[in-house]
Amino acid sequence: MLLNLLAGLPVMLLCLVLQAIFVTMCLRHYVHFRHSKPPETQWLNILLLSMVMLLMLLSNFVQIAIWATLFMLLNEFDEFAIALYHSAVNFATLGYGDIVMSSRWRLLGPLEAANGILMFGVSTSVMTAAVMDVIKHNMDRLLQRERP
Repeated sequence: MLLNLLAGLPVMLLCLVLQAIFVTMCLRHYVHFRHSKPPETQWLNILLLSMVMLLMLLSNFVQIAIWATLFMLLNEFDEFAIALYHSAVNFATLGYGDIVMSSRWRLLGPLEAANGILMFGVSTSVMTAAVMDVIKHNMDRLLQRERP
């Protein structure tokens, strides 16, 4: 168990740092674009929300690949595609069980699942914040139009 923690915790820490970098980049660009006062259209809101969702999804994909790389370094899989699939199943907390790691490294699966659910939660909160900002921005515009 200690060996699993020694192998998995640095990867979790790396994923946390990467998620923080992606969140910071995403929100910085979102705020910059929102305050640049472009012409307001429905398509602009769709573009902004799509950008946020894609960046958060990319962040999760990168983290899945990092876990898959760890599995390859531990010689758990012969092909990266299989390691990536197994990592995605763990990270998304699906737990199919069709591919199982050796008993020596099996505890890395739940560790990755804990990491994944936390990262999906952070991604969801960023997307929710962006959606709420778009709603607030549209409500403010609507109220300004209605004022005499």
